Amino acid sequence: MFRVPFFIAIALVIAYGGGILSTQSALNASEGLGAIRIGAWSAFPDAQTVEADPYAKAHRATAGRLLYGSAEGLVFSARTDETGLQLTGTCSYRLSGRTPAARYWTLYAATPDGLPLPRREGLPFGYNSQTVLRKPDGSFDISISPTAKPGNWLSLPDIGPFQLVLTLLDTPAAASTGVSGLEMPEIVLEGCGNA
Repeated sequence: MFRVPFFIAIALVIAYGGGILSTQSALNASEGLGAIRIGAWSAFPDAQTVEADPYAKAHRATAGRLLYGSAEGLVFSARTDETGLQLTGTCSYRLSGRTPAARYWTLYAATPDGLPLPRREGLPFGYNSQTVLRKPDGSFDISISPTAKPGNWLSLPDIGPFQLVLTLLDTPAAASTGVSGLEMPEIVLEGCGNA
């Protein structure tokens, strides 16, 4: 007599529970469709527009972050180096090259969830277009490492996986016509541990 209602209850728990878990997994997997990928860098220019897909809108709502409008800027993130290996705080990297044309840009290291890494008191935790030391041709090199390096050095706490966040403000790259031919800085692994 209680067998049929019991099986119905189990089926409903599986259906609702599976639906909720799969939706949360899809929302946590990405910020939406329409990613721009250039080397190790990726951006989601449609995430902040009215044309954003439902996943991007839900991700934006759950993250509680303000995003830049398409005329304001574009946020690129890199979770891997140029060879596809995960960035980790126990290794040293060199970021070199140029950024796309922008009135102003910022660079910092963040957790995989996008939160800035904890600062190490008195050590450099980020760069921008005004503070980076450049070569005569306008390009730059930034060492990203837990140990001090000469020149531009971005201090990392000795942690696990992290990502680099490069924000371009007032840039033509934010428009759909500005994405072709973008030049992004390269992220090259220099060594891990004491190497």
